[in-house]
Amino acid sequence: MKTRATLIGFTAILMWALLALFTAASGKMPPFQLSAICFLIGSLPGIVALIARPQRARLLKQPAKVWVTGILGLFGYHFLYFTALRNAPAVEASLIAYLWPLLIVTGSALLPGETLRWNHVVGTLLGLGGTALIVGRNGVAFDSAYLIGYGAAFLCAFTWAGYSLATRSFEAVSTDVVTGYCFATAILSLICHLALETTVWPQTGFEWLAVAGLGLLPVGAAFYVWDFGVKNGDIQILGAASYAAPLLSTLVLVLSGFAEPSWTIALACLLVTGGAVLAAKDMIFRRQVASPA
Repeated sequence: MKTRATLIGFTAILMWALLALFTAASGKMPPFQLSAICFLIGSLPGIVALIARPQRARLLKQPAKVWVTGILGLFGYHFLYFTALRNAPAVEASLIAYLWPLLIVTGSALLPGETLRWNHVVGTLLGLGGTALIVGRNGVAFDSAYLIGYGAAFLCAFTWAGYSLATRSFEAVSTDVVTGYCFATAILSLICHLALETTVWPQTGFEWLAVAGLGLLPVGAAFYVWDFGVKNGDIQILGAASYAAPLLSTLVLVLSGFAEPSWTIALACLLVTGGAVLAAKDMIFRRQVASPA
């Protein structure tokens, strides 16, 4: 069950790898407007499921701390990430924000029943190194003039790590609540859009398809399977494997013609893949031992 849940959680990382491609193809819609539409789309499958099986609506009755954690996790992460990008160069802000997998792995030592092993830490650091190569392949230059943006990016990393670790303690809470998280995030994003941005709609059917793809996969289904994975799977392996997202995202962009291949990407691939395998070595060898000869 734990291995299955871990693999289900990993599909979130695969979907997040499509985030850059779909975002690039979605046109010039401002971030909070895009977030509002995508999270609304992401909540629709859950809403339809609740309408089809109204008895599941009782699963939404949860303590306030569950709702506060979930909404702060989804909306807080995106609000801080957009704030970081508005106040600091995208490369440095993204690199800082991608500390969250490392924070998940190290923070997991505080969870009941979890043991932090050397391979988890080393595997995650290798993944971080690979991510640094990907994100900063055109150069990294931190500047004190962008401290507000850097600070928002740090808070962004801590917010998603904190949400993921807290979710682990809500094992008895149904993943149905993610529907509420997404809907609330859509409403809050709409408020931010109306207050801070000028509305820009997609200009072509292709751009609308990209927006729909964002809402259905990386800004929709991904949060449901991530919730299930961190609650029931190996959160340390999922944390380390999360560094595959920026690498896979770059590979998707290369295959789609939005980026050029390079040796830097190849080296990052080795680091991230090696780190993920190292972090997951106990699960891999356990499955091999369990298999018949």
